[in-house]
Amino acid sequence: MVENSQIGTIAEIAQKVSAENDRRFRQTSTINQLLSERDEVLVEMCGLADLSFESADVKAIVDSLKSFSQTLVDYTALGHFEIYERIIEGKERRVSVSQVANRIYPKISETTKKFVEFNDKYEGVDDKESLLGLRDDLFQLGEAFAERIESEDQLLREMSGRSFGAGRR
Repeated sequence: MVENSQIGTIAEIAQKVSAENDRRFRQTSTINQLLSERDEVLVEMCGLADLSFESADVKAIVDSLKSFSQTLVDYTALGHFEIYERIIEGKERRVSVSQVANRIYPKISETTKKFVEFNDKYEGVDDKESLLGLRDDLFQLGEAFAERIESEDQLLREMSGRSFGAGRR
């Protein structure tokens, strides 16, 4: 009887370790995906900003803008639903992660608002007049994105123990 009890205890411990390893693997995968999508946003933002708005074909600008906006929305949603929501709901057990999240979340929230406003403003545009403020809006969005990266990297560092930012590659 004692042997069955010990086997059961060992099985419970093994199950808990396995669940923790699965959670850490999912977290690492999510962080890597977020960083990959963030890189994609930066590449598309630079590509869009490099277009000559005066001489470029409106369709080319609109197509690039749509692609960029979708990538920005995907990146923002991934961060919100896979990382920040868990913390907001109080499911994060690591005190240090919660402390960093509480400190940076107002900045993250503000940048999310700016991303949504940008997307709403340019959703469905199809003429040159609608694009007149795009260059200035991209500049402002780039500044907000830089702020977000700085804040986000603090949280990702705390979550994973890895370094992020310019020297991560």
